[in-house]
Amino acid sequence: MTSVLTNDRERTRFLKFTVVGFIGAVVDFGVMNFMVAVLSTSLVIAGTVSFIIAVLSNFLWNRYWTYPDSRTKSVLKQLTEFSIVSIIGLAIRIPTLALVEPIVFSLLSNLPFEIPYFTSKFLTDNLTLAFAVILVMFWNFFVNRYWTYGDVE
Repeated sequence: MTSVLTNDRERTRFLKFTVVGFIGAVVDFGVMNFMVAVLSTSLVIAGTVSFIIAVLSNFLWNRYWTYPDSRTKSVLKQLTEFSIVSIIGLAIRIPTLALVEPIVFSLLSNLPFEIPYFTSKFLTDNLTLAFAVILVMFWNFFVNRYWTYGDVE
């Protein structure tokens, strides 16, 4: 296993993976906020749907941009592996959302000041999702790098 810290090629892949993750996060947060604010969906349901849409976006970006040299596996096989890693990531994410949301809400509702234009619920939902996204990002990168895209040097 080549280290992200010592290998320029791996560092570039990690940076691309991070950019893809940022795009996925924009998709994720956008869908989640739309579903919560406009459709009045619970955070756990909205976070699950937004996660699935972001996973599909991330797979396409990673297959064609981050790992263009990973072609010994079919698209279907890679999508299956990527999806398995993502489902495990979802299994990490859902309880994280459910467990962290009340903690963040209680911390934010006790602040001695208000943040203009942002409700406590909006801030809670977004901070909770950000925490879950960062946690799952590390899982996704390392497992996908060495399993889904393990055929690249």
